[in-house]
Amino acid sequence: MTKAPDTAEAERARIKDFFTEERGYWRPWTETVLQANPGFVEQYAHYAGYPARTGPLTPRMVELIYVALDSSSSHLFGSGLQTHMRKALEQGATQADIFDVLHLVAVQGAASVCQAAEILAELAGPDQAEALDADLLARIDQLGPEHALTLHAVARMDSGYARVLLDFIEHGRPAGGLSPEERTLVQLALHACFTAFNPEATRKIVAVGLSQGVSQAEMLQAIQLGAHLAVHGTALGANTFRELREAP
Repeated sequence: MTKAPDTAEAERARIKDFFTEERGYWRPWTETVLQANPGFVEQYAHYAGYPARTGPLTPRMVELIYVALDSSSSHLFGSGLQTHMRKALEQGATQADIFDVLHLVAVQGAASVCQAAEILAELAGPDQAEALDADLLARIDQLGPEHALTLHAVARMDSGYARVLLDFIEHGRPAGGLSPEERTLVQLALHACFTAFNPEATRKIVAVGLSQGVSQAEMLQAIQLGAHLAVHGTALGANTFRELREAP
């Protein structure tokens, strides 16, 4: 039995209030979906809000992870970035925190370069290999696994690239900012997200987190926060649907 118009409108108003409270925003796309499929909006609010609502990470850390995910070159979702950066600042994040996150976003792509260089070195053989000097080897070893980078192969083929990458990693972040454990959580979210899923890097970052004492629950929450970025595809579709319906 179809609900009466006034009852249906009241139900949509309830769902909108719930969504806004749970997710902290309301956009044209959510209004479009609310009118067409209110159940989606309500259940998405439950689903997307669950990790932030139930996990052990602080609201500040949750918002910083969202800043990383929305600003990542694998996603580049500007409106979400603005929302979550504002909320991160409201939750006490500093300028150094924000730009530390953005530095990690810039380093994200280097993990795939290192992995691809290892494949190239394996299949092409040692013809292009350089002898690594002690200083460069020491810098690579000192870096450790914190950035999920395996630099030896690429360094043997192009030591200059390895040096400038290390310079960027070592000197490109702001003073202060995130703790080592927080940086691990941000990097885990970046590498585990479906938009740029990197299993090898994810495995290395999880191992780093465990060695730092980061809990399984904290790492799981960082992983979970990336899944519902997929709704941005729904947002695109809803906005396109609305534009088609409104076109003359």
